[in-house]
Amino acid sequence: MKKVKFGKTDLDVAAIILGCMRINKAENPTKVIETAYNEGINFFDHADIYSGGECESIFASALEKTEISREKLVIQSKCGIIPGKMFDFSKEHIISSVEGSLKRLKTDYLDALLLHRPDTLVEPEEVAEAFSQLEKQGKVRYFGVSNQSPNQIELLKTAVTQPLVANQLQFGIMHTGMIDQGIHVNMTDARSIDHDGEILNYSRINQMTIQAWSPYQYGFFEGVFIDNPKFPELNQKLAELSDKYYTTPTGLASAWILRHPANMQVIAGTMNIDRIKQIARASQIVLSKEDWYSIYLAAGNDMP
Repeated sequence: MKKVKFGKTDLDVAAIILGCMRINKAENPTKVIETAYNEGINFFDHADIYSGGECESIFASALEKTEISREKLVIQSKCGIIPGKMFDFSKEHIISSVEGSLKRLKTDYLDALLLHRPDTLVEPEEVAEAFSQLEKQGKVRYFGVSNQSPNQIELLKTAVTQPLVANQLQFGIMHTGMIDQGIHVNMTDARSIDHDGEILNYSRINQMTIQAWSPYQYGFFEGVFIDNPKFPELNQKLAELSDKYYTTPTGLASAWILRHPANMQVIAGTMNIDRIKQIARASQIVLSKEDWYSIYLAAGNDMP
């Protein structure tokens, strides 16, 4: 399993994260956890809203049936979304959410806590108070964000003293906005538009780990692009290069993300045992530049 540095910490973490949003749909959650761990995936991502917290509870119960000790895992959760109502980064909500996650996960601490979708009513001082209290109590070791722009992060940093080590962002072969803008600098076409404040370069400069979510999806949860007849050219290229690199299209789509020098992590949300193995083993693949760009172009992108 490839390892990457976790933000500005001394912690080396697995390049593949198992996302647990769908663990409530798994036929055998214990086998899912054991398979991931045996393949080198010891990093598990949660959120307090996943099935109303049920996914965290299922994970904890399944983990108890294994011989894997808590100390060998990196467990991360997210907070800040109140589904259908609002986003909430208040001190009270952050602390309450963490307490709930700790109880459901049956653990004394989270290795990482990320703020989920941005709260436009955020008061950085409240976030700072919550983070400092949770850190002092030993309930959270590291902190980060999800789906946030450089200036939203900078705003938090006006009060937050802990390093913000990670940012979860949608990224994959069919969701390449953070790359497109950099390739089309000084152009007037649609891909030249900067939607995210150059979040890719910002993350690299500030040593924040990008965690790529929905890496096999196109659009916003519109579906999976692999083996999808809507994308014949891309899938033909993935099949061709899968043979070359002795992997599968799913594995190749993972390797494509990990080839970027930003040292990202891939969040694999599958509960399929075979796919977990494919993705984990593909973390060691290093695509050539030529092959990386050929996949980018086969996905329908262009270059000036």
